[in-house]
Amino acid sequence: MLEVKDLQVNYGAIRALKGISFKVERGSIVTLIGSNGAGKTTTLKAICGLVKAKAGRIFLNGEEITNKSTNEIVSRKVTMVPEGRRIFPNLTVQENLLVGAFQRKDKDGIKQDMEWVFELFPRLKERINQKGGTLSGGEQQMLAIARALMSKPDLLMLDEPSLGLAPIIVEELFQVIGQIHQEGKTILLIEQNAYAALNIADYGYVLETGQIVLHGTGKELLDNEKVRQAYLGG
Repeated sequence: MLEVKDLQVNYGAIRALKGISFKVERGSIVTLIGSNGAGKTTTLKAICGLVKAKAGRIFLNGEEITNKSTNEIVSRKVTMVPEGRRIFPNLTVQENLLVGAFQRKDKDGIKQDMEWVFELFPRLKERINQKGGTLSGGEQQMLAIARALMSKPDLLMLDEPSLGLAPIIVEELFQVIGQIHQEGKTILLIEQNAYAALNIADYGYVLETGQIVLHGTGKELLDNEKVRQAYLGG
């Protein structure tokens, strides 16, 4: 579904991505793990057209999307949940969700999908008329994911969904990500919590200073001694 070939991104003189290549098969969960500054978020931004690729190519369903506008990429059913949630704090939960569906015209489908995200995140239904800014950090992350799902994406990209959340909320969130995957969604997950990410991923890539240094199935990487030492506390 998504193929990245030899992608390079520079920030001035800094080489953020040094020619990375990876694939995301339709219906799979693929995770990119790595420490801060490894290039994970830059990768998502390049896919979305938020930063320009210096070299390399990005394909979606066989069609090249390298350096296309973000609007054009979103119109091809690619949605990103950014790090830090970025919900609209002065809009209610329901209004935030409707913003996610702004490109859609199918009123019945929007209604069905709103019921679906409320099944995934019952707490959001309880707070349907509450302003986004009054929600807890975990609830805001749930809202950010639910809002992205309202756009009916073919490819859902999640940037550090567990960041700053309590362990019990992280566990709940990853259970829901697994449910979303079971519904047939393709997911590209960027995550510092390597254990949680690799546990649900079909395939994973380890990024270090802008390069992919390891890759394999989630289980293979969980069992890899280098990964265990660097990211799983030995």
